[in-house]
Amino acid sequence: MGADLTRILDVRLYQAFDLDADGRVLAGSDDTGSTQLIEIDPDGTTVPLTALPGACTGRYLPGQRAVIVSHDDGGNELHQLSVLRLPAPSGRPAGLADLEPLVRDPRYMHVLADVQADQICYFTNRRNGVAFDPVIRQLADGSERALVLADAMFDDAAISPDGRWLALTVASPVTAASEHVVLVDLTVPAGQERMTEVTPADAPARNESLAWAPDSSACYFSSNNDREFLAIARYDLQDGRLTWVLTDDAADLTGWLAPDGSTLLVERNDDGASTVTLHDARTGARLQGLPLPAAGCVTDARLPAPRWSRDSSAVVMSVSGAELPGDVLLAAGVSAAPAEVHQLTNSARALGRPAAGPEQHRVPAPGGHRVPCLVYRAAADGDAALAGSAVVVVHGGPEGQAKQNFNTYVQVLAAAGHTVLVPNVRGSTGYGKSWYSADDKSRRLDSVADLAALHAYLPELGVDQHRAALWGGSYGGYMVLAGLAFQPDLWAAGVDIVGIASFVTFLQHTSAYRRAYREREYGTLAEDREFLLSVSPLERVADIRAPLFLIHGANDPRVPLSEARQIHAALTGRGRECHLLVYADEGHGLAKRANRLDAVPKAVEFLARHLAVHA
Repeated sequence: MGADLTRILDVRLYQAFDLDADGRVLAGSDDTGSTQLIEIDPDGTTVPLTALPGACTGRYLPGQRAVIVSHDDGGNELHQLSVLRLPAPSGRPAGLADLEPLVRDPRYMHVLADVQADQICYFTNRRNGVAFDPVIRQLADGSERALVLADAMFDDAAISPDGRWLALTVASPVTAASEHVVLVDLTVPAGQERMTEVTPADAPARNESLAWAPDSSACYFSSNNDREFLAIARYDLQDGRLTWVLTDDAADLTGWLAPDGSTLLVERNDDGASTVTLHDARTGARLQGLPLPAAGCVTDARLPAPRWSRDSSAVVMSVSGAELPGDVLLAAGVSAAPAEVHQLTNSARALGRPAAGPEQHRVPAPGGHRVPCLVYRAAADGDAALAGSAVVVVHGGPEGQAKQNFNTYVQVLAAAGHTVLVPNVRGSTGYGKSWYSADDKSRRLDSVADLAALHAYLPELGVDQHRAALWGGSYGGYMVLAGLAFQPDLWAAGVDIVGIASFVTFLQHTSAYRRAYREREYGTLAEDREFLLSVSPLERVADIRAPLFLIHGANDPRVPLSEARQIHAALTGRGRECHLLVYADEGHGLAKRANRLDAVPKAVEFLARHLAVHA
């Protein structure tokens, strides 16, 4: 692989985690090969904070020069919580021994949900390995109050400023991509807590981004309850009334309330690109727009949520786009018009070449649908032998969205000389509730049918249908295997990263908490076993003729390594070409640069062998 492609893989990415009272930004940087914490001072000075064995995230402790660090072991997602005092006692980036244990038990997960000056809230599955109970921990003495509310997964939490209420989002036990909002009164005796519904428990809806008015009179959140798209809602405790503050009938809106309750930072999701504006929190009136340095998005599965300063004068965001691989933005003076938006990092500096930008397409599909698809054209200086070839890159989830962000794989493939299609097939978020529900359970293969529609569309892009491959990770990896198994005449090759080969064995061997969560989407082992087998590529392995390249992490707690091993064994046992790369220090994906630098060139070379035109 050429030097330009290696440079794309070697690009440095930055993320914004928090903002303190003195204007310092807590950020993540993968300069060292995995995401570590750094601090960006108001004068622009960058100070490395951690040097842990694996990736980590963090939040400032209000009123202290300290950070709560969330870290795991080799991508196993068993997150532990520790405290880093600043400046680091050793005078160098902190290793694990330099952190003060806060909440640690390597058998279980501890997911930081809310941070206040005197207490934190986190979720943990230590009660039974499946349910995620909210725990409120007092920082002064380490005492904890575990709330056993239901055998459920809680996704978001916010403690009211007066300390009386805990707002939570609770995952639906039966409906995929659905959760409801509840309140818990913390003034009742421990063990007697109950959940009060804010949104209906049985309504299919997404609810997220919980925040409280400063007087604890109202809770704000983003919701599509009884709506097609996410909108900004306010729940007033006094009369129990839910009010829509800001709506849009054509796009998702996500909002983050300033601590003083005056202003909402709002992101509009337009085909995976973000428009960012400030609005009056009571009326929803638009105050001003916040320009991004280049087209891209500020929310994504890989990006942390924006964070307001405690005095509501500034907000810090992560941004990713074709021209901005991953950077930190600070919007200062937001009470003025216009606010000043500063780009604190420069990830494009190391890119070394113009990035491929997305074209927006709508691809005709069965049932009169049109699949949203971003197309990245092959680089003019790509391998001439690959001209006219295509790679379809399918996102994970399935309740995710391919956004207009920087995707390393997409950029490498386009630079190599492929036309790259990045679709949002049925099941994708960002296009309304009906679209992300269109692949649930018995409709699983409807999303696979979208792959055939994309293949049929290739001539419209000037692409040779006989030289088209599939690439995907996680659920996208399942889509790769499904395309090769259920549409064997269409695809010339496939690259599957941590994908599902059989829904039955996946559900049998995934982590217990994941099984409870994913059966809502795919069906249950107890009731839907035959159907799960019918949509599993492993059951159709004899039909797979295209060569396959598999990449997997040994510590993957979501899609176990056994999924890759069994499809590899089944194909090689039939004499089919199938390669398997396993990384001992990875979990669900390739989080470490060294492993990406090893795996991706091999996968790109594999595709070149099977998609190139040979003289």
